[in-house]
Amino acid sequence: MHTLADICIALILLTALLWAGLALRAQVGVFRRLFLPVSVIAGALGLLLGPQLAGPLLQGLSPWAGGLIPDTSVAVWAQLPGLLISVVFAALFLGKALPGAGEIWRGSGPQLFLGYTMSFGQYAIGLLLVMLVLTPLFGTNPLAGLLLEISMTGGHGTAAGLGNTFEQLGFAEGRDLALALATVGLVGGLLLGTLFVNIAARKNIIDPGGSALESGAAPIKQLAPQRDDEAIEPSGVVEALSLQVGLIGFAVLTGIALQQLLQQAERLLWVQWTGQLMAYIPLFPLAMIGGALLQWALTAVGRGYWVDGRLIERISGCALDLIIVSALATLSLSAIGAQFWPFVLLAVAGLAWTSFCFLVLAPRFMPEHWFARGVGDFGQGTGMVVSGLVLMRMADPNGRSGNLERFGYKQLLFEPFVGGGLVTALALPLAARFGSQPVLWWFGLLTLLTIGGGLWLGTRLRRQQRATAT
Repeated sequence: MHTLADICIALILLTALLWAGLALRAQVGVFRRLFLPVSVIAGALGLLLGPQLAGPLLQGLSPWAGGLIPDTSVAVWAQLPGLLISVVFAALFLGKALPGAGEIWRGSGPQLFLGYTMSFGQYAIGLLLVMLVLTPLFGTNPLAGLLLEISMTGGHGTAAGLGNTFEQLGFAEGRDLALALATVGLVGGLLLGTLFVNIAARKNIIDPGGSALESGAAPIKQLAPQRDDEAIEPSGVVEALSLQVGLIGFAVLTGIALQQLLQQAERLLWVQWTGQLMAYIPLFPLAMIGGALLQWALTAVGRGYWVDGRLIERISGCALDLIIVSALATLSLSAIGAQFWPFVLLAVAGLAWTSFCFLVLAPRFMPEHWFARGVGDFGQGTGMVVSGLVLMRMADPNGRSGNLERFGYKQLLFEPFVGGGLVTALALPLAARFGSQPVLWWFGLLTLLTIGGGLWLGTRLRRQQRATAT
């Protein structure tokens, strides 16, 4: 049991690591050129100073077995990702304008299919690799086949947030492998993405300088920003930050209620078939649904102005930074070393598949501006949403292609299901319950259907736009 002092010291040290990461990023040029987030640098520094690397070197010199970091702080850090990930996902739709289904479909339909193809393909490729190579040759746990989508599309937050689920399913090392894959995907995706942008610029596929880009339809209109008079006035009622924290807490509470409801419904109706599947569903995707329901309810009763989107984003960003730092700082290197070659093969396969989707499928999915739009999906499919935003800014800094708006629309029908959503949460218990081979067939079928649907939709939209232009 951790004391209040232990928790305070652990949080102070996390903050110190973030400051150190900020200083390192400012001084080391390669970190800036790779667009590495400060939280990733800080987490790597925490791992370096912790019990696995600095600990053995400072044996007898440090008062703690944890190297330069107290053992109690390391123990507190290990608990943070599972707690804070629900905060991040509860805030996902709070303060967001929810456009109509038709607007989302027209703006980002092909992009949505491309994202689904990347995600389901990562499942299918990973499971196929595990079944044919990794389990027979290295004895790898079959659940490792799901790590590509969890790590590369889901990112560090999702990988860390599923730590308890990995442990419950007897695959505790899966968390460490997932975090390591997320780091490789983030760095590798940014390196490859930067290379792709430079090649595309040389071949005149894009013009990052701001002149004419690929020919195509005009960019969609941006959503109107929130006016100052629409922001909540907290004086005399409640402090604005306190209200936003309360709204996030209510969204998480709604997620807890949904979790209990699903588990109770399973016990009453389906337990013989599912084998208590709902017991392994993590809280964070349900907290995301809770946030969306809360935003809808507030808008419906004319209280949408209670939500300050800017403060919500700051709270969510702070929670995500703490998740990444604490998760990377407590990463188990021994677990990765024991599965080194499976880790390498999974990383190569994941990057190869996502690159194939971008370079080969994106031109066929997108009716226009395929590179400027598809590079965002490539960044998200190898690292995180921020990676996609960085690469889109590199490809189209002036936003002439409308890629940022379409990318945002896509998230409304993407994030609730994959990349940390319901499908990501269900995949692990489903594979553990029914075996990896049936799950592979389902994900393979979904991938083929998604590819076919995306190609059909892209072709149809292209014809419609050409007919409108004439």
